[in-house]
Amino acid sequence: MSDGPQLATLLASVLDDADGAVTPPIVQSSLFSFENYQAFEDRMAGRTTQPIYTRIQNPTVAAFEGLMAKAEQGDAAVAFASGIAAISSTLLAHVQPGDQIACIEHVYPDTFRFFERMLRPFGVQITYHPVSAFEEDADLLKGVKFAFLESPSSVVFAPMNLPLVAEHAQRHGTITMIDNSWASPVFQQPLTLGIDIVIHSASKYISGHSDTVAGVVVSSHDHIARIRDLTLSLLGAKLAPFEAFLLTRGLRTLSLRMRQHQETANLFVDRLAALPQVRRVNSPGANIVPGLKGRSGLMSVEFDDNVDIPKFADALQHFRLGVSWGGFESLLLPASVGLAQAGEQNSMQKFGVSPNLVRLSLGLEDAEDLWADFSTALSQSAA
Repeated sequence: MSDGPQLATLLASVLDDADGAVTPPIVQSSLFSFENYQAFEDRMAGRTTQPIYTRIQNPTVAAFEGLMAKAEQGDAAVAFASGIAAISSTLLAHVQPGDQIACIEHVYPDTFRFFERMLRPFGVQITYHPVSAFEEDADLLKGVKFAFLESPSSVVFAPMNLPLVAEHAQRHGTITMIDNSWASPVFQQPLTLGIDIVIHSASKYISGHSDTVAGVVVSSHDHIARIRDLTLSLLGAKLAPFEAFLLTRGLRTLSLRMRQHQETANLFVDRLAALPQVRRVNSPGANIVPGLKGRSGLMSVEFDDNVDIPKFADALQHFRLGVSWGGFESLLLPASVGLAQAGEQNSMQKFGVSPNLVRLSLGLEDAEDLWADFSTALSQSAA
């Protein structure tokens, strides 16, 4: 497994600080003043880049953004207060009423809700397609302004041939955007595969400690400048300095943590395949599609009808029930609960999600302890 262009070393080299600090300081200030009138005028005219107001720019946040741009091999990055803020702010900066968005079928539920509850009423047209359609139909994106992708997708974790889809999109002038939270920059760098914009729910693997809610967007200078000018400044979903400090800390151990998540996931995939109660395991591995260099700890398992999922969930000792993922702790999310939390039970049937599906986030606990817990709970819940 490769970490990309010396990613671990790159992430350890955070800043060039005159005082020799090895960690970016927390600049907990809302306002930045100027020494004289000319300096103030130059900044307001855009001739300099001195920080002016933390809603727009902060040194601690900028340090994190710079690291993320390097990790994803992008020109620049902009950070937000949550993953959905990163998604919504990027889309609102680029689409207008009458534009068309093509989205993968199994998308993060709150992205789906943003499309249906916010963008569609404003006159943006959204269509949903399986991964295979993006790959096989070269004209799927004709007339489409924006393609929203995940690889792998949420819930069922279907991987996508990103270079092929990027080629189709470029032919039609479609902007491509991908949620890369599952793989992290350690296992996938979509910008190098032809994708235009990469976003992360930085609350997940980027943070790695379940103590931060954040999002980040990485792209070209032009795309990031547009987002900064329009939605970051006018919607105000900025990242706070302390959260940026925590995220920088998380980035420094990202490569090590992703390796451990992968080792545990490989163990589970191998052993789950031998269980009679398991119909299907959704967990793409390294090199299954171009550019995917590893397997993260997030997967889903479809049980047969003899497994009592509520009983199984309650029998677990090391796995907790929760909606997030990417931290030290292992989590279980039954699909019937996770997709129905906002009254959208029909979305499971619409996109072909089995009610017997559970999502697992395999954390950093001992892999054998996790497996013993999982297999014991399963044996106690099967009829």
